[in-house]
Amino acid sequence: MKVLYISHLHPPPDAVLKNIGGMQRVSMQLLHEFENDKELEVQKLTLETGWKFIEIKTFFFLLRLWFFLPSYIKKHKPDVVLFSSMVTGSVAWFVRKRVKIPMVTISHGHDVTLTQPLYQWLVPKTFNSLDGVISVSSATREECINRGLDPVKSKVLPNGFDARNLDNVISKELARKEFENATGIDFSGRKILLTVGRLIKRKGHEWFVKNVLPATDENISYVIIGDGGEKSAIMKAIEESDMSERVFMLGRQPDEVLDLAYSASDLFIMPNIKVPGDMEGFGVVLLEANIHHTPAIATDIEGMRDVIENGENGFKIPLLDSEKFAETINDLVRKDLRLLSEKSAKFARTQFNWISVSERYKSYLKTFL
Repeated sequence: MKVLYISHLHPPPDAVLKNIGGMQRVSMQLLHEFENDKELEVQKLTLETGWKFIEIKTFFFLLRLWFFLPSYIKKHKPDVVLFSSMVTGSVAWFVRKRVKIPMVTISHGHDVTLTQPLYQWLVPKTFNSLDGVISVSSATREECINRGLDPVKSKVLPNGFDARNLDNVISKELARKEFENATGIDFSGRKILLTVGRLIKRKGHEWFVKNVLPATDENISYVIIGDGGEKSAIMKAIEESDMSERVFMLGRQPDEVLDLAYSASDLFIMPNIKVPGDMEGFGVVLLEANIHHTPAIATDIEGMRDVIENGENGFKIPLLDSEKFAETINDLVRKDLRLLSEKSAKFARTQFNWISVSERYKSYLKTFL
């Protein structure tokens, strides 16, 4: 089977891969698995770029596709086109009359809910022009259907983790020592909560610092890795909540330090809140934590519902329930977490390995032949 893979969010070769966005990570890892599959012949058209000037670069990339994609398909004769997101997939509406082979896209969440009037006008037209839509979670599928997607065209397939990351997993004791050496922070006698991701409103960092962390045990430290527009608001919340000695904002970190952080932490935290026009389509970082033997506690909303299984790889907390969030954290860190840590790693490796997930992608694409 010949697959033409098209992505406007493909990380450049020199990217710090653990710090890129979820859609970029999916694009890179799925393409890697496809290219190593002997049953597939993969052709690709990708825009390899970081976030700087991404809107302008994407516009010209899509414009080029609009003009030359039909002729490219006629020349190279792929069996099916797979777009990496709804943004890239929007080209389908412009070329549908000139392309006769099946076109399928992946929908992640924010690429469906983006609150831009012209874009929302285009979304249902794009759905009508596509032959299939792969949603990374049930919540994302619901958002697609709410915007006009025919349920018959819909398929839910999860994201995964890169099995190569398993080579970087070390014991928590050793990881704690090396993480302290790398950051210069002494965590002796302390429990570590970790959050990784862009500092944006929906991630809930500010809410967590204000409403949850003060109610947790005093021996708990909160480590935030990532950068973004909400940095100032989070720092202000830290100061106002008198949490400056318990919160450590480390910014963007290289891959090796991030691996240490995942392994050294006791719990991974994803305290998302709802933001109109924005959503968490899946939450790949939850899996990254799990495979490093770190259970996750996340808000029970959106795509995270499909990732966390209560008692298996962590726990889901009702939206904005600060009391339950703090209670669950305190209860877990006071116990021996080794059993839950082992279960978390086993659950993630069994359910979300990219090798097996890519097979499900391949099986679905074959249905269009």
